[in-house]
Amino acid sequence: MVSDDHVGQDGSALDDDPGPGDFPATDEALAMRLAAIDLPAYARTRNQLDGAVSRLSPYLTHGFIGVPEVITALRARGPLRTDHKFVFELAWREYFHHVWSRLGEGIFSALRPPPGRGYRMPLPEDLVSASTGVRIIDHAVRTLYDCGYLHNHARMWLASYAVHLRKVDWRAGADWMYGHLLDGDLPSNHLSWQWVAGTLTGKPYLFNSDNVARYAPALASRRSAIDRSYDELQHIACGGEDVGPETRQGPAVAMPPLGGIPPALEAQARDLAAEMTGSTLSLCHPWSLRAQPGAARVLLLQDFHQRWPWSARRWHFLTQRIKNLNYQLLIKSSQDLSQFLSGVDVRACAADHPRYDDALRGVATVTAVSRQFANPPEFCRSFSAFWHRVAPARKA
Repeated sequence: MVSDDHVGQDGSALDDDPGPGDFPATDEALAMRLAAIDLPAYARTRNQLDGAVSRLSPYLTHGFIGVPEVITALRARGPLRTDHKFVFELAWREYFHHVWSRLGEGIFSALRPPPGRGYRMPLPEDLVSASTGVRIIDHAVRTLYDCGYLHNHARMWLASYAVHLRKVDWRAGADWMYGHLLDGDLPSNHLSWQWVAGTLTGKPYLFNSDNVARYAPALASRRSAIDRSYDELQHIACGGEDVGPETRQGPAVAMPPLGGIPPALEAQARDLAAEMTGSTLSLCHPWSLRAQPGAARVLLLQDFHQRWPWSARRWHFLTQRIKNLNYQLLIKSSQDLSQFLSGVDVRACAADHPRYDDALRGVATVTAVSRQFANPPEFCRSFSAFWHRVAPARKA
């Protein structure tokens, strides 16, 4: 029998193999993604749900490659201005990590007052079961579950609908989406939800069916809760009433369970304390899964993954990467790690994630995450302030 730490929210074990889906956990798949980037097409179509976006985010989040390496690879193909839309989006990623580096777990609390009232936890059942009756929202939820990936516009629309029309507390929505995303990155995900909610900038992000019709015409969702003017939507966002599901709801789907470290991975981990005493250890973790010469261990922190459970699809992505690299696992709690690695010369890359960085600093010589843009010493409360600070030192 598996413990509660290793089961989904509905009590089922995360044993099913979802397959690689659209994101094989290989360097070959990453290389194909990089080679397929069409910068002119990206600039023209990136806002469209079927636009020429890179879909690199799972590989960036899990450290197959870093932002500077992506920029270098693209510059090798021709000139690339720093103000290109593609570079700009990567800069947003580094901005969110800048905020995390200054606020730590403060990013999980609202940075400004929300515009409305009456926000709630948990999410309404019709939303998590993709049966709201709003076509674009139900499509986004099903895609999230099926693929572990969403276009950025779909993420913003889903978050805006959840927070401003259904009065979901942004934190509940962010936690839910994080668990199902292959590219779930706590600073980028949770601060993006704050940006939509208006608790990052002070201004809520709103959208309507006209906006959807422009970028996803087949899913325009006319005659639904989003088929309103922006003045009407602003009034709802500043109020406290949940508009509720549509009168005609779609068919419900089951939310895939989320869970901590699966028993299959626990079984693979072996304690080699005697072999490690006095040795040198290259330690990776879920956010530094790049290929490197020699043997390495992949650290999984039990307490982190109990707090931040993942879908079976994401666990499969991680498992396949570890298998492809032929790395061994090291599964410990944050409290036990220091004692276990006593006397071992440990080298690791920083994680930019809570608990992992604290645990690594206590046991390892830690190399900072490589950045394309400087991390300003002073806290930048907005992206524009960040961009103003880093633009003189930009490298692209």
